[in-house]
Amino acid sequence: MQDILIYNTLTGAKEVFVPVQEGKVSMYCCGPTTYNYIHIGNGRPMVVFDTVRRYMQYKGYAVTYVSNFTDVDDKIIDRAASEGEDPRDLAERYIEEYFKDAEALGVLRADVHPQVSGHMPEILAFVEALIAKGMAYVLDGDVYYAVEKFPGYGKLSKRSREDLLDGARVDVDRRKQDAADFALWKKAKPGEPSWDSPWGPGRPGWHIECSAMSHRYLGESFDIHGGGADLIFPHHENEIAQSEGRFGCFMAKYWMHNGFITIHQEKMSKSLGNFFLLREILAQFPGQVVRFYLLSVHYRSPVDFDDTKLTMAQRGLERLKNAVRTAASITGGREPEPAEPAEPAEPAKSPDPALTAFLADMEEGKKQFEEAMNDDFNTALAIAALFEIARAMNTYVAGGAQTIAALRKASDRLVELAEVLGIDLLEGKSSDAEDRELLQALHTLFLSLGGQEKPADTVEEHMEALLALRQSFRDAKNYAGADQIRDGLKSAGMVVEDTAQGARWFRA
Repeated sequence: MQDILIYNTLTGAKEVFVPVQEGKVSMYCCGPTTYNYIHIGNGRPMVVFDTVRRYMQYKGYAVTYVSNFTDVDDKIIDRAASEGEDPRDLAERYIEEYFKDAEALGVLRADVHPQVSGHMPEILAFVEALIAKGMAYVLDGDVYYAVEKFPGYGKLSKRSREDLLDGARVDVDRRKQDAADFALWKKAKPGEPSWDSPWGPGRPGWHIECSAMSHRYLGESFDIHGGGADLIFPHHENEIAQSEGRFGCFMAKYWMHNGFITIHQEKMSKSLGNFFLLREILAQFPGQVVRFYLLSVHYRSPVDFDDTKLTMAQRGLERLKNAVRTAASITGGREPEPAEPAEPAEPAKSPDPALTAFLADMEEGKKQFEEAMNDDFNTALAIAALFEIARAMNTYVAGGAQTIAALRKASDRLVELAEVLGIDLLEGKSSDAEDRELLQALHTLFLSLGGQEKPADTVEEHMEALLALRQSFRDAKNYAGADQIRDGLKSAGMVVEDTAQGARWFRA
């Protein structure tokens, strides 16, 4: 197996991936706070780490993937109060909406989607352990982490103490031992959801939640922790302090962070009025197009959203789908014909140069795809490799491809590699009911033009018969009849292209 290189935020370098347990990959990705529909900034890590998971599985690893929901938070409490709704009901409602958007993007469900509200025992045990080790202290019902007790604090974000204080999301509480100390447990305020604890009613701080849930499902040390670059500090920095402070070993071996999203080359923010919910974008573009565009840029680079770029991505995705459709129109439902055994006295045939070159292109395309993904999951170059495979397929067809087995193998490979990226090149494939409706329309068209009743059972057989009839009309200079077939096929949703090697067809 070729080495997979991962850029580790912790070390600032690409490193060869060596799992904690041979043959297995354990991953944790920070999920959204469920107080609203997710925005496009939430969508990027969903797609990025879903793709990392898919590729690890493609390479033969058994992957355990955990992605949480923060369903206990100030934003949820405030939103619920403004809408007159119970905070837990509001959070559950937006979790269900999350799954709808995730499905549209082709994001597979995690093996576990833990919710904070369902893991209070683990969170309380975690806080108690930190207190027992002298790494946390109690202040009148609040519990704080003592940052000075963890010498490695700041190693992920590479910030100085002054920078840490300037950028930290810290509570304004002059009672704290150090200004950088952060809350592990917050004393309950009137009217807020709360849980009983040894320090009185309250709720957990943001950072302790992920430390507790990742430990619950992945153990003290696991392979990959992912999230957006905005989480490096303070969230992930504080997770490290909590988990490594408690257990004395590394929390995650590789820390991966995706880049920011801009809208029309400006940072997305509510104040600029360019803050887009993913649901709004999905109303204009299919989820597969949005995913394709997100993956067309390396995950660590910023990605800019505007309608023009999404339209270009839609056209690019359609090019790949058309290569698969064209191959299907040629291979149809036919099985590759077995090679005829050569007579003993017959000299060996020279290999077909076009076929030899085509097969070499297929192998090179797969190689380039894997090399790109092995190099820190460079999906931009992986997509370029898919386009090279599609180009080779189209060139082979244009040259009069007759080798059904080779073309089918190439099409299957293109579909398989795209699926590794979560891109479905068969998306939009007709249902059985649609096939029956199309078959009836083609049969009616065939009979209306004088075709004889025949026991044709497939769309492919009807298309071959109609195209043969169309060619006979053209040979007889019956252009009106040929145009009638063309228009009838167009009405039925079929596209016919005339090439030097004859007509080929695919579904619109």
